[in-house]
Amino acid sequence: MSDITLKITDREGTLFEVEAPIDMNMSLMEVIRAYAIAEDGEIGVCGGMAMCGSCQCYVQNDVPLPEIGADEEAMLFETSYTQPNSRLGCQIPITEELNGLEVILAPYP
Repeated sequence: MSDITLKITDREGTLFEVEAPIDMNMSLMEVIRAYAIAEDGEIGVCGGMAMCGSCQCYVQNDVPLPEIGADEEAMLFETSYTQPNSRLGCQIPITEELNGLEVILAPYP
């Protein structure tokens, strides 16, 4: 498998079903940017360093995700609109295990 399928709902409620390559070392945030699912300048503002919260999303299903690191946890604590299922897209690498992941983009901070 070289691509996985992701379901991403944008901030207006539109669902996008996209294919994401597992062999390009991309993050979920980068996939969202590549497909222009969020307005330009409203996602990945910090460049994927877990410092802005602009790529916060709500995970909607049980797909194995990497553990939340200290930087991500600190940013989620500080950002607005955080929910128990919040994650930062920049901290989720695209891997085969993410096939079928469903997320909703959080409101822009």
